[in-house]
Amino acid sequence: MSAVRWGAVDSRDRAHGRLGRPGLRGHPVCGGGEQGCGEGAGFAAEFGLPLSFGSYQDLLAWHEVDAVYVPLPVAMHTEWTIRALNAGKHVLCEKPFAVTAADAGRCFDAAKAACRLVIEGLMWREHPQTAVAVQLVAQGAIGRLAFIRAALSVSAPPGDIRRTSVLGGGAVLDLGCYCISAIRLFGGQPLQVRAVQVPDPAPGAQGCDLRSAATLTLPDDVVGQFDVGLDLTRRDELELIGTEGKVVVPDPWLCRTGRVELHSGAKAEYLAADPNGAFGLGPGEHDAYRIELDAASRAITGAPRPTSAGRTRWSRR
Repeated sequence: MSAVRWGAVDSRDRAHGRLGRPGLRGHPVCGGGEQGCGEGAGFAAEFGLPLSFGSYQDLLAWHEVDAVYVPLPVAMHTEWTIRALNAGKHVLCEKPFAVTAADAGRCFDAAKAACRLVIEGLMWREHPQTAVAVQLVAQGAIGRLAFIRAALSVSAPPGDIRRTSVLGGGAVLDLGCYCISAIRLFGGQPLQVRAVQVPDPAPGAQGCDLRSAATLTLPDDVVGQFDVGLDLTRRDELELIGTEGKVVVPDPWLCRTGRVELHSGAKAEYLAADPNGAFGLGPGEHDAYRIELDAASRAITGAPRPTSAGRTRWSRR
């Protein structure tokens, strides 16, 4: 695969966490910080990058950058995604992609006009662990899919970026995007949605939801349910329940366990996400962001996706 030259338009904690040393493996990257703050140089120095820029716009203007990663606060995603596309760059935009459907549509229109790719950064979708779950459901390992249950909660203090309305905060935007992504991946486009929410009373959180829950009616009589919360203990859950069993993904969103559980009655089987090492996973290696960056680079260059040969195939007798 030809190397894609990446730039990051934010060099604070989010870019550090997602484009840290494992994520950079095999990908030339440069950093750009806010005008006059020196963040781009600091990011580049910490990770040994050959190039940094004093502003986001300077990075976008550099002709040797092919693609840009946008991990800015949600309220800034649309502006800088469109700016990057207009500058001729492909874009990997951190989840959630946009605050509104109209903003998302503007990004897609800009990508079409620029003949560039724009990708939402839901890294769990690209992980082989997710591919195992998809394969099990498709092969009928749990019979006919009936229910999809997802949950994600964290404990974020008042004033956190995820609880600040002007920055695009709220439980559904920050956490629900994972759960809704899973429900749509396995169940298709919802036909009906019923939801309830608890407003966030924290200062600066006006209009944000602190907790939300929803039931989604899906094609073929499948029902999806999810709940999310920003003031709860950490929970990462995904269950796919069928007429003959269920698939449990123990760590669905960060993919740190690297396995999927198949339950049928009292019997449970554990399937490795990357049994032959095609994705470079192994003991202590669970970097979902590296896999996401690899997938985005392959999409840009047209390179094929690796497959984990030897994955168990299931058939019902």
